[in-house]
Amino acid sequence: MIDLSSYELVWPADLFVAEAGRIAALGRRDWVSRAEWLLTEAFQGSSACSDFESLPSTAPKSDDPWGAGADPWSQAPVLTQQMWLRELIGRAQEIRQFTEPRPYWPHRNGQVAPTAPSDPVSVRFGFARLVMELLGNGYLAEHFGEECVDSDEQLPDPAEVLEQRLGVGQLWPLEPKDWDEDTFFGLVEVFHDLVSRPRDRTFHSWDGCGWHHREFHVGPARVLYRWRVNRLLAGAGVQYRLADEGEDQGRLVAVTDDARADLVHRTLAVADPDIKQRTTHAIALYRGRGASIEEKRSAVIVLAGILEERRDLIRSELGKPDDGALFVIANKFEIRHRDASQQEDYDPAFLDWIFWWYLATVELTTTLLSRQQAEGSRA
Repeated sequence: MIDLSSYELVWPADLFVAEAGRIAALGRRDWVSRAEWLLTEAFQGSSACSDFESLPSTAPKSDDPWGAGADPWSQAPVLTQQMWLRELIGRAQEIRQFTEPRPYWPHRNGQVAPTAPSDPVSVRFGFARLVMELLGNGYLAEHFGEECVDSDEQLPDPAEVLEQRLGVGQLWPLEPKDWDEDTFFGLVEVFHDLVSRPRDRTFHSWDGCGWHHREFHVGPARVLYRWRVNRLLAGAGVQYRLADEGEDQGRLVAVTDDARADLVHRTLAVADPDIKQRTTHAIALYRGRGASIEEKRSAVIVLAGILEERRDLIRSELGKPDDGALFVIANKFEIRHRDASQQEDYDPAFLDWIFWWYLATVELTTTLLSRQQAEGSRA
C-alpha cells in the first residue's frame, strides 16, 4: 500500500481522478510522460512525481520463476508505475489538500504583521500570481502562443487579446495595483474563458528553449481555474465566486451557503431540456453580480411559471387547499402582476426568500415526477 503521508494535492481530488483515469484508460505509449506532467501539476512539491519515476514500468522478469531459491510465498509483488497510479486514483480522497503554511514565529508573536488576506491589493496580487503560474504551465498558450528559438512566428499580443475581450487596453503585463474593482473582476472572468490545460509537453533543449505544451483541453482547465480562484476569493472574504454550472458558468455570482449551492446543483440536474433551460436562466438572473430587483423579480416569475405548469402534480401530492398557497404570494404581491390590487410595499429581501422557496419546490416536483415515471415503468 502506498504511503500517502508525504503527498499534498493542489488540485481538487475529483479533477485529479478524472485526468489520471483518462491516462490509465487510454493506454497510450507515451502515458508515462503524461502521468509525470500530471503529477507535477496536481501535487505540491516533487514527492509524488519522484516516487512514480523511481518505480519500474513493468515487473522484472526472471529466468528462475521461484526467485533463485527464495520462498515464493514470502515475496511481495513488484509495484509498477501502473499499479502505483491506479492505487493513487483509488485513494485520491485520502490525500491531504495543500494549505498555506501556518503563521511563523514573527507573525505569531506580533513582531511582523502578516499581510491581511482581505486587503484588496493583496487579493489582486494573489490573482496575478495565479495567472502567471498558469501561463508558465502552458494554460494560456492557445491564446497567447509560446515562444520557441526555432520559430519566427509572430505571437499574439496578450494586451490586445485582453482588450478584445474586456474592452480595456494596457492590461498586460498585469499591474494589480492599477486595477479598480470592475477591472479586477472582469479579468477574473476573462481568464476563465482563456485557459486550457495541455495534457502533454515536450522539452526543447536547444539554446535553453524549455517546455512546449500541446493537446489543450478547456474542461479540466476551467474546473481547476474556478477552484483556485474561488479559494482565493473566499480566503479574502470576497462575497462573489465563479459559478461552477448553469448559464452563468465562469461568471462571478453572489456567494450562498453550501446548502443553497447544493440545491442549485440538484435543480440543474434535470433531464427535461426546456425545464433545465428555464431554470438555468432564472438562476442566472437571480445570482448575477449586482442583480437588480427587476432581475430577481423576473427570476421568481420564471420559477412560478414552471410551478403553474405542475399545479396538478402539486395538488395531487399536497392536496387542493394547499396548492394555492404557493401562488398567493406571487399573485397578491407585486411580482407576477402589476395592478392597483397588488401589495408593493415589502422589503426586497422578500424576493430572496421566495426565490429559494420556489427553487426548492421546483426541485421537489422534479423528484416527484421522476418517481412517478419510475413507478410507471415498473408497472
